[in-house]
Amino acid sequence: MKGNFKIIIGMALLALSSCGQPEKTQMAHKAAPFQVQTIEKSNVTIYKKYAANIEGEQNVEIRSKVAGFIEKIYIDEGATVKKGQLLFKLSAETLNQQLNAAKANIEVAKSQVEVAQVELEKISPLVQKNIVSSIELKTASSKLNAAKAQLSVAKANYLNAKENLEYTIITSPVDGIVGSIPYKVGSLVGRTEVQPLTTVSDIKNVYAYFTMNEKQLLEFIRSLNGNSMTEKIKQMPAVELYLADGSLYTNKGRIETINGMVNPRTGSVNYRAIFPNPDRLLRNGNSGTIKLPTQISSAILLPQKSTFELQGKRFVYVVGTEDKVSSKEVIVSETVGDQIIVQSGLKSGEVIVNDGLIKLREGMQIIPNPIGLAVQQGSNKEVLSDK
Repeated sequence: MKGNFKIIIGMALLALSSCGQPEKTQMAHKAAPFQVQTIEKSNVTIYKKYAANIEGEQNVEIRSKVAGFIEKIYIDEGATVKKGQLLFKLSAETLNQQLNAAKANIEVAKSQVEVAQVELEKISPLVQKNIVSSIELKTASSKLNAAKAQLSVAKANYLNAKENLEYTIITSPVDGIVGSIPYKVGSLVGRTEVQPLTTVSDIKNVYAYFTMNEKQLLEFIRSLNGNSMTEKIKQMPAVELYLADGSLYTNKGRIETINGMVNPRTGSVNYRAIFPNPDRLLRNGNSGTIKLPTQISSAILLPQKSTFELQGKRFVYVVGTEDKVSSKEVIVSETVGDQIIVQSGLKSGEVIVNDGLIKLREGMQIIPNPIGLAVQQGSNKEVLSDK
């Protein structure tokens, strides 16, 4: 009886075990829901940022053309001045004396010309009557020419002295903002001073200078239409400027020039963009950040979370038949923030898993939960890069 009882118990346990096994197997292979997206190509605009230095359209150094003491300063640092407005006045006593001396030398030279002219007129009839030789006539004529030449020199010296005296009155050559004034009244200044008297910056328009590396330059140029650099520059889109406080400048600018040479030390190329500055908000020496758009046609844009890396390569999980996933390598051309642009490896219409890749295994069956098309065909998508 005991033996039969043990057999019955064993058979019962075996039956229970066999009944529970399919249920556990079914639970282990039960498909889980995952977000998926359908791949479609689109036109993508990538915005990249570049540090920029701001300068006025004209930055004119104001220097003295003559040596002298500063007698009067008519403006202050940061003042707005107009073209022709008086800025500085230098002492002019010495130059006045030089001008008076030059004026006197003109009178002396005129007298010498008159004397030589009289001498020539006196000798001419005597030569005709053979009273004196023709050599004396030539001598008198030479003296007259020499006197006239001295008069021309005297007049030139006078004009030079007059011009030097005018240089003691220093005016602004352009409309603009006055920079720092390192010299004070009484300071001796001249042509050889290292520092200028001041700088006047014309800031109705400002230049923003920024650089790209050689690789970025090639990618940017290839994205533009045109057969020559001039044509490509004309096709460049408008650029935006972020100010030092992070705010976006209200006026858009345009790229005017690209330096023709790559800096061999840094491998970078200089760009110059111009921005209107009607409110004079931007000043010479400001810093900012250029926001530059680049157009990419027929691009596949994916979030980075929809990919994973393995041995230095990038993969996605593609949803196939029976909703089973398989890994597929993709080549990334651009990483922009938390998104990537796929160069190759995917085709329009393929479905990939969008998130939760760490839970997936090769050949695993899932329940697809579509989140909509990644990017609608023919639409434009904008992406901001911090690079």
